[in-house]
Amino acid sequence: MPVDLQRVSSVDVQPGELPETMTAWVIRHEREGEPKDAMQIEQIEVPEPQAFEVVVRVMAAGVNFNNVWAALGRPVSVFRYHPDEDHHVGGSDASGIIWKVGPGVTRWKVGDEVVVHCNQASYEDVEVHGLDPLAAPSQRIWGYETSWGSFAQFCKVQAQQLLSKPEHLTWEEAASYGLTYFTAYRMLIDQADLQAGHRVLIWGAGGGLGVFATQLCALAGADAVGVVSSEEKGALVRRLGAVDHINRGEFAGMMRTGDETPDQEKQRVAVMRQFAKRVKQILGDAPDIVFEHVGRATFPTSVFVVKPFGKVVICGATSGFQLDFDVRYLWMRQKQIIGSHFANAWQCTKANDLVRDSKIRPVLWRTMGFQDVAEAHQLMYENRHSGKIAILVGATGGGQGRTAEGPGAIMAEVGA
Repeated sequence: MPVDLQRVSSVDVQPGELPETMTAWVIRHEREGEPKDAMQIEQIEVPEPQAFEVVVRVMAAGVNFNNVWAALGRPVSVFRYHPDEDHHVGGSDASGIIWKVGPGVTRWKVGDEVVVHCNQASYEDVEVHGLDPLAAPSQRIWGYETSWGSFAQFCKVQAQQLLSKPEHLTWEEAASYGLTYFTAYRMLIDQADLQAGHRVLIWGAGGGLGVFATQLCALAGADAVGVVSSEEKGALVRRLGAVDHINRGEFAGMMRTGDETPDQEKQRVAVMRQFAKRVKQILGDAPDIVFEHVGRATFPTSVFVVKPFGKVVICGATSGFQLDFDVRYLWMRQKQIIGSHFANAWQCTKANDLVRDSKIRPVLWRTMGFQDVAEAHQLMYENRHSGKIAILVGATGGGQGRTAEGPGAIMAEVGA
């Protein structure tokens, strides 16, 4: 459907008021499939903020793999998470302007410029008030397990999801980092207890998670080696602070499919051992931490390669979530597997402060127009991206929204 970008980037109401309808990219259950088919533009209602909620005028949005899953309808349909709504407006990263606040919101006001983190939970869950919001039974990822995400003119969020926008970043830069960066921050800083001197193996180091894991390791004084899919991505991760990179194509035989014959598994293990030697040569020893989010294809290698008493921290499984591996390497060498899921508001705030101080920088591969949301997800589905993709929504062009001097995003002008 053709999109009038001028219409999308302008609104006919003043701050504090909402129009009846808005333009949004919508997924419906009956058309789940590849993003290019599942995501379509519709005019839908604008949600009103309820107690402790805020409606944000979206200036830019970030693209993440979770809404590739939403489009595909797998491993489960997003409508399982919000069955009372017949539509799904995705998008778990946003920068924008607070347009209307609901009852009870006192910390934020109309007109504030913000970025949004994507963790939601009920204020009534006791876990929110003493354990961790990620442990709450109501916990959901906004824009994936909920609707009303950022691929629309307006989005609805809980007030606790708001963070101050870094003033030196443009709208698209500020929208590009939240989900992946905050996830990487919790994984390494809190869950794996990253320390100076640690050795770290980062899978997918040139992707949305990996570019931030690499920077966090460099900032902490840890040595990281990144696994990438091309020499161009290898150059990028070295620029971000990795000591070196490994092109995964050199060790394609170590990738686990789950249906290997005994002879094929023997061959796979031989390649895996060669990979472990390469990692050790680069880092000087086996890694203390393996940063894992690929799942089935790489997890047996992760458990094998990490040093005794080391940690494999995992937040996803883009190659498949049914894992099998030789558990002897786990218990006999006393290794740890740590699950991690996004971040809580405190961790998001601390991570965002590093961006505001320019100690961590977004890595932006491409900025695309609102009409390109489905195409952007298709690029991600086909692994033809590097770093993050941002979508202009309320912004009429790139480069807008910066109100202070400072380094912006690192541009990852490389192919897959």
